[in-house]
Amino acid sequence: MTHPAHGNEVHRFKTHRRTITETDIVSFVNVIGLHEPFFIDMEYIRDHMAGEHRDRFAPGPMIISLGMGLLAPQVAGIIDAVLDGRDAGPFGGMTGVEARLRGALFPGDTIHVEGEAWLRPTTSSGYTLMDLRHLVINQRGETIADFTETIAFLPKKVSGA
Repeated sequence: MTHPAHGNEVHRFKTHRRTITETDIVSFVNVIGLHEPFFIDMEYIRDHMAGEHRDRFAPGPMIISLGMGLLAPQVAGIIDAVLDGRDAGPFGGMTGVEARLRGALFPGDTIHVEGEAWLRPTTSSGYTLMDLRHLVINQRGETIADFTETIAFLPKKVSGA
């Protein structure tokens, strides 16, 4: 299959599942220092939030991090498949993330990621850019996050340079 915007081949993927615990959420909030009352004060949450959000829920950055983490065991193989036959240089790192949060993640929810990866046209500087689109999906089949991570591969060095 080819990507309609770029004309490049698309590689699809699906990850294993993971059930999220309250400990996962509390640990993430404390590690990154996200000490907003929405994440650390259950009385504040019950007094100021509505519906399902009157219980503990995961912050958006955690949902994105979990999506990246679920893909981590497969990402090297996906990169190899997308780059197969291409003349790309060494891995240069992540250059950006574009994200949209669509739903909430609560303790007890089980999520997985479905997505696709494709190459963008090579830049004028010789960089190869790859997009990895992640759909974080819960046990009810609801997409709670949709984000695209862009990674770069450095230009190949010219022989004799």
